[in-house]
Amino acid sequence: MLLYVTSTLNKNGGVLDTHVLSAVRCQTTCSIGIIQTQNGCVKADMERREFTASLVAGGCAGMCVDLTLFPLDTIKTRLQSQQGFNKAGGFRGIYAGVPSAAIGSFPNAAAFFVTYDSTKSLLGAQSNLSGQHMAPVTHMLAASLGEIVACLIRVPTEVVKQRTQASRSSNTYQVLMSTLKEEGVRGLYRGYRSTVLREIPFSLVQFPLWEYLKTRWSRRQGHTLYAWQSAVCGALAGAVAAFVTTPLDVAKTRIMLAKAGTSTASGNIPLVLLDVWKTKGLMGLFSGSIPRVTSISLGGFIFLGAYEQIRHLLV
Repeated sequence: MLLYVTSTLNKNGGVLDTHVLSAVRCQTTCSIGIIQTQNGCVKADMERREFTASLVAGGCAGMCVDLTLFPLDTIKTRLQSQQGFNKAGGFRGIYAGVPSAAIGSFPNAAAFFVTYDSTKSLLGAQSNLSGQHMAPVTHMLAASLGEIVACLIRVPTEVVKQRTQASRSSNTYQVLMSTLKEEGVRGLYRGYRSTVLREIPFSLVQFPLWEYLKTRWSRRQGHTLYAWQSAVCGALAGAVAAFVTTPLDVAKTRIMLAKAGTSTASGNIPLVLLDVWKTKGLMGLFSGSIPRVTSISLGGFIFLGAYEQIRHLLV
């Protein structure tokens, strides 16, 4: 705009008025400032909407999965318990511990997806991590950080839930009070390390595989996936990740259920796995794998499908 006005004045042989020049400069600067401000406001608004969408979609999806598939989770926990399936309650009271799961599922899932999406966006903005070949690394890092944050909420509710599931008589409130009385707040975080060490390998397999399957399917059909297609990819990725990480899940369950002061309660994962290997062999390391794979594959279908659908509606 400034160059156009200057050349027009010169062609007419006139003298360039400094007031006109200043006005043009001021108008140009103001216009640029307004555009930059508008762009900044739009970007900030989009970031807020994406944050809210991840929070709500992740929380709702988590509650859908945890409450729908809770009976399978109870069966898996009892199969993996040191006392055995029948002594832990068998098929009786398969909804024992559901209040703990209901309380923790929304904030746990919301914390994971807010961290996952935020980290993925942040890393994707970095030039050295923005290439297509670096996408799996970005997804792995984002998922790992998401699990570390989510486990701060997940572990206390998981401890109470699993102890209630493996107890014949106690209810959720009694287990919570007993844990706080005997072990304090630290007792609620028994197994935090083993849970993180289970969840990170799980996410390192599940989320890059989920993103990869979605990308391949999307390219093949020439447009973005529908929610049910994303859910199918989530189910396949979840099934694979669930099976290969079952031994870590067995160790985590044993540690959470162990009595305070025992060697298992110390949280030494290699020693726990070695003890399971010596007493029950390979079958012991993969005990509960069938209900685990079933629940997580169904959970992946519901969780990731619901997440994509709800997030799409909110953004």
